[in-house]
Amino acid sequence: MAEETRRRKADHIKIALNQHVQTRKTTTGFEDIHLIHRALPEIDKQKIDLSTTVFNHKFAAPIIVGAITGGTIEAAKINATIAEAVEALGLGMGVGSQRAAIEDKKLEKTFAITRKKAPKAFLIANIGGVQLNQGYSLREVKKAIEMIDADAIAIHLNPLQEVIQPEGQTNFKGILEKIGQIAEKIDKPVIAKETGAGIAAEEAKKLEAAGVKGIDVSGAGGTSFAAVEYYRARSLENYVQRRLGDVFWDWGIPTAVSIVEVSQTVSIPVIASGGIRNGLDAAKALALGGSLASLSQPILRAASKGIEETVRVLSLLISELKNGMFLVGADSVKALWKTPLVITGKTAEWLRARGFNVESYARRKRRY
Repeated sequence: MAEETRRRKADHIKIALNQHVQTRKTTTGFEDIHLIHRALPEIDKQKIDLSTTVFNHKFAAPIIVGAITGGTIEAAKINATIAEAVEALGLGMGVGSQRAAIEDKKLEKTFAITRKKAPKAFLIANIGGVQLNQGYSLREVKKAIEMIDADAIAIHLNPLQEVIQPEGQTNFKGILEKIGQIAEKIDKPVIAKETGAGIAAEEAKKLEAAGVKGIDVSGAGGTSFAAVEYYRARSLENYVQRRLGDVFWDWGIPTAVSIVEVSQTVSIPVIASGGIRNGLDAAKALALGGSLASLSQPILRAASKGIEETVRVLSLLISELKNGMFLVGADSVKALWKTPLVITGKTAEWLRARGFNVESYARRKRRY
């Protein structure tokens, strides 16, 4: 089982780096989000404060690197590189599913390297929600946290991936209750995290009631794990799973929609992720209600080239975010949360059909 998990993780890295795994027709919805340009920003760009405090941790900028990998030799190098970069920039990161290392102690070092390289950065451990129906309990959760001396733990929800994956586990019955039990018994924030298909208001409300302290929406429009598993099924000559991957390639709730649905429903921090590719995307995600913006695929590509490229890409993202904030006259993250914006197109249609007040974003009072 451990070897199978390790091999699958290696496949995921290889496919993500070498195949087209982005959604085909589904977009993030950020093209429908319009920040309002200010010809008179009335702020000094050099004095914009990007720092923010979330989960009782101060971030130099509201950016984290989302869960990517772990459990293989290749993953250890990637995790070390990302950890070194986020430490240098005062950001945070999540590791990929720690199942491989829980099954095989020898693989722990592929995750533990993150804390060695990032002694002060905010680190998020990671286990799969479906594993709670496969024998995982508080013991495994604590082990995952201790493995990287984590500041929080993400319990990832990946029904789309599991239904496409040739080895997928699809018994999700009772997982919400188990998440609640975990949240009640540990002293670290539990973050419920999707994996590219988004979270709707109904699930967000249930998760908050269960005791999670944050929700990572991971909406559709970026990397499709149906696509990733499509390529794996193709290599295994599994026609049925390959067909499912093709049909459900674009499945999910667009990221911009999911951010609004979740942030207007819960009062806990929302991590905005899923197809964020630049600092302007991040600015839009934060203005919609995200507490932090998270991205993975661009950083995986950068990390495969080394630490300098990873720092360069993250620094550019931060610079783009700062410029976006300047152009809307927001001198802090709190001010960005209050800046008016206009939602149009399919995103507005979706949200109105679901009963959300789209116009309220455009009527916000700008702070001078």
